[in-house]
Amino acid sequence: MKKEVNKIAKKSSESAERNETWANSNLLKKAKRLVLDRFEAQQPQCIFGENGICCKNCFSGPCRIIPGKADYGVCGATADVIVARNLLRHAGAGATCHTDHAKETVLALYEIAEGRASGYRIKDKDKLLLFAKKLGIKTSGRPIKAIARDLVYEILEDFRRQQGLFIKKEGTYLNWLRIRATKERIKTWAKLGILPVNADAETSHILHQTTMGCDADPVDLLLSVLRIGLVDGYSGLTLATDIQDIIFGTPMPVKSEANLGVLKEDYVNIVVHGHVPILSEKIVEWAKKLNNTAKRVGAKGINVVGVCCTGIEVLMRQGIPIAGHVLQQEMAIATGVCDLMVVDLQCIYPSVANVAQCYHTKIVTTIDYVRIPGAIHIPFEVDKADETAKKIVKLAVDNFKNRKKNKIFIPKEKAEVWAGFSVEAIIEALKKVNSKDPLKPLVHAIKSGDIYGVVGIVGCRNPKVWEMKFHEELTKLLIKRNILVVGTGCWAHAAAQEGLLMPEATEKYAGPRLKKVLKAVGQVNGLPALPPALHMGSCVDNGRIGVLLGMLADYMKVPIPMLPVSCSAPEYMAEKAVAIASFFLALGLAVHINPVPPVTGSKLVTKVLTKDLEEITGGKVLLAETPEKAAKAIIAHIRKKRKELGLRV
Repeated sequence: MKKEVNKIAKKSSESAERNETWANSNLLKKAKRLVLDRFEAQQPQCIFGENGICCKNCFSGPCRIIPGKADYGVCGATADVIVARNLLRHAGAGATCHTDHAKETVLALYEIAEGRASGYRIKDKDKLLLFAKKLGIKTSGRPIKAIARDLVYEILEDFRRQQGLFIKKEGTYLNWLRIRATKERIKTWAKLGILPVNADAETSHILHQTTMGCDADPVDLLLSVLRIGLVDGYSGLTLATDIQDIIFGTPMPVKSEANLGVLKEDYVNIVVHGHVPILSEKIVEWAKKLNNTAKRVGAKGINVVGVCCTGIEVLMRQGIPIAGHVLQQEMAIATGVCDLMVVDLQCIYPSVANVAQCYHTKIVTTIDYVRIPGAIHIPFEVDKADETAKKIVKLAVDNFKNRKKNKIFIPKEKAEVWAGFSVEAIIEALKKVNSKDPLKPLVHAIKSGDIYGVVGIVGCRNPKVWEMKFHEELTKLLIKRNILVVGTGCWAHAAAQEGLLMPEATEKYAGPRLKKVLKAVGQVNGLPALPPALHMGSCVDNGRIGVLLGMLADYMKVPIPMLPVSCSAPEYMAEKAVAIASFFLALGLAVHINPVPPVTGSKLVTKVLTKDLEEITGGKVLLAETPEKAAKAIIAHIRKKRKELGLRV
């Protein structure tokens, strides 16, 4: 892997032939010191960090494990301990990102319930009532806001419950896990002793657990990785998605466009970037309201486009075009037509402010604990949402006149994208085939081999493998083998730009048996075919994948680990991806992870993750450094599961 990374790094960002759909060579020549250039400047990267055998958890260090020379840290920690501790800290940091995100949405729902957030309303009342009933909340004859308030109280128990001090009705583990996980998985996790009690306490606990002089048992540390994966999966991913659906509506199929070509020279362009739709939904709303204001300054209107996951949120529900994934955020500014980029939290390069200084672009931060030097900070609070969103949009309109025409270059590349495939949307599509038993045609297709398996491809884009088109090529290899792909996050940006998220891709790329199914379901839903890869949403929407797998497992009357399914994070970059992978491993999935995670410095940790874990949760880590090797490993796993179920292989 190291040789491969260095080989890529030696190529000049100005002269290399680029095959990536997103990396427009003319735009990259125009811009300087972007993410790819900074990546090259970092080569060679630290081999101790890559192997996970560097410890900075106390100030007797930093310590490095050098086999045969320094086999222990100053405190006596082995490579096994150091690697496991580091992995747990990564997973914990990732989980806090998602639980913070979820709490933002839950507290917004509380403000709505209390009547203090007049700019928002509850759009999916049925989903609210569904969860209220599951949690034992009285719903009959009660105002919807009163029910919402009680739902918030039940949710917040998951962030305050204390071990040994339970109020009887609170239970002993996460409420959201109790109503969203399968009974079989809950029993498995209970036996392992990893059911989380309190999401905030669990993330706090691992900081203590991994400090100097505490847990020195690598296996126990790895069990904590699974526990924090459950925190991420249920108090982060699934909770955030469910509450966002309640507030903003559950996504249904929608058509739009993707790539930097969605930016428009004659419009005021606002780029929304980050993850929480509480902000981006309001920006979209006020862009529409102030469209005529933009015309008065010489623009044809206001064009809102998305970057990263908050872009996906407004794509899924409103059809807003998506301009790019994490590696493209600076490039959106370098087009010279980004009048304002407004950000909330996560995956925001500090460098966007530096790039903006070379153009006229204004960067606006909105979250108290996410600030960038050189940006304008405008705090965003739900009780002042309309006032703040209006101010931000007007700032963009006023900045339109400051463009420098000689600095403008917009790549032409853009592709059609179909998004909005929530679990509910998939069920609705299947109802057109079988209204009484919608899962039956999907399960029949899986059992017959028309759909050989289902694979979720998720996660970031990583400059370490940027020329491999890992997301795109892996998707093509799998759908060619009649495997249905579902996915989220920056994978969705990559797949969309490659033209994989539209009906025409089914004819071009899907295997014959998968093609038959997608055409049949698509045509009864008014499309020539469903796309061969279904866009299920943003990174927090990985919870949707967990819910869908739970429904399939219950329908087929087998545990989730027995399903012919797998998942992949082929270009993971953020610590959030480690937490998501931990959740999927706890669910019992084979999880392909690339680049190789920082665990190879410990033979024990590597063995537990890639082999032993399968006997514990049913999950395991698959390591493969090319799309071809990854596809081979994933298909082999699916074949094994089909054989165990007695299905055609």
